Amino acid sequence: MTEVVQRQIVVEAPVEKAFTVFTERFGDFKPREHNLLGAPIAETVFEPRVGGHIYDRAEDGSECRWARILAYEPPHRVVFSWDIGPTWQLETDPASASEVEVRFVADGPGRTRVELEHRNLDRHGPGWESVRDGVGTDQGWPLYLKRFAALFG
Repeated sequence: MTEVVQRQIVVEAPVEKAFTVFTERFGDFKPREHNLLGAPIAETVFEPRVGGHIYDRAEDGSECRWARILAYEPPHRVVFSWDIGPTWQLETDPASASEVEVRFVADGPGRTRVELEHRNLDRHGPGWESVRDGVGTDQGWPLYLKRFAALFG
């Protein structure tokens, strides 16, 4: 059993633009139906700094901070925690969170390969396989990356 999910996609954009779109427009490709809040999501915010968060803000003003920015190295790399456990609830213990690294690699002129690695999934403890299966299937990271690529036309 693997504790890592890896996915990649090539987008028609230079590295700098791909990185900027990923971080500044995260809410434009994150599925709104992926929601831990009690109300519909109004926006998803990606705070572009180490120590920042990725969080959803609902229409009623409530917030769900579901990731912490662990590394922010424009335009090549960002790493964030995955603070959502096997029961799809917030994980409050940082030692029990997995992490997601996204690398932006030039793939010819005006093209970028976006490499996503969701690792340390076993840190979630018993039932961690459900996290792996959730993020690794079509409705997980492949959906995020497909919607991300669509932002480039």
